[in-house]
This record gives sequence, C-alpha cells and structure tokens, in this order.
Amino acid sequence: MEEKTVKKNTEQNNSSKYSSRNLWSGFLFGIGSVAFVDEAVFHQLLHWHHFYDKSTTSIGLVSDGFFHAFSWFATIGSLFMLADLKRLNTFWHARWWGGVLLGGGAFQLYDGTIQHKLMKLHQIRYNVDILPYDLTWNIISILMIIASVALIKCTKQKQGKAVTNEHP
Repeated sequence: MEEKTVKKNTEQNNSSKYSSRNLWSGFLFGIGSVAFVDEAVFHQLLHWHHFYDKSTTSIGLVSDGFFHAFSWFATIGSLFMLADLKRLNTFWHARWWGGVLLGGGAFQLYDGTIQHKLMKLHQIRYNVDILPYDLTWNIISILMIIASVALIKCTKQKQGKAVTNEHP
C-alpha cells in the first residue's frame, strides 16, 4: 500500500514538472515567434517603425538588431526545452500550444500597451489614424490569451484525471 502511494506521488510530481516544462517551452516559443514576426514584418518589410523610435534611424536599426537577437534567444531556448521533452517522451502538444498562445499573446499585449502607449518607444504606424491598428493589435493579443487559458485549463483537468485514474 505504501509503495503505491509513493509511486503515485512521484508520478504526480513528474507530471507537474513536465507539464510546467511544456508550458514554459511553448511560452518562450510564443514570445520568440511573435517578436520575430513583429520585427520581420513591421520593422523590416513594411518599415512602419523600429523597436526604439526616439532617436536616429541608425539607433532604430541597432535596437531592431537587439530585438531580433532577443526573439531568437527565446526561440532557440524553447526548442532546446522541446527537444528534451521529446527525448524524455513527455511532450504534450496541447499544453505546449497553450503556452505558445499565452507567450505570443502576452508579448503582443505588453508591446501594444506598455511599449506603445506607456513608454512610447514606438507606435505601430505613424501619420495615420492609429486607433484601428491599436484595436486590431490588442484584440488579437487578448484572443490569443483567452484561447491559451482555455487550452491550459483543459490540459490541467486532463492531467489531474490521468494521474488519479492510473492508480485507484
């Protein structure tokens, strides 16, 4: 009886540990991928803004380089975590995607509210009516966060059922 209890507690700890790793790996990937898309599309291709627009264009380009490096560090870090999860056979698709949506949505909401409005580092665009851009940017981020919470909550419930049903 005692051996079953110890085994159940160990499985719950491992399940929680790997559940968290799946979430964090996805979260970092979400931050990295959304930051990469932001930098590649809005900074490089459309030339709408730089990461830091309160100085010269040269400083803006340097800030874009640091921003780009940050996005790749987050992405590569998440992929190392993902490889480890796959190696250990503990990768959980739905939980990871919940993390991706949460990381991407949180980053985008932070960018749209803190960096754009509070710190005024840059705007999405200049010399246009900014309201439609702000609404689109922030509504998409909120929808990503809502979807992530639903996925994460669903996987948390399934995790609890799987662990408690394995050893009655």
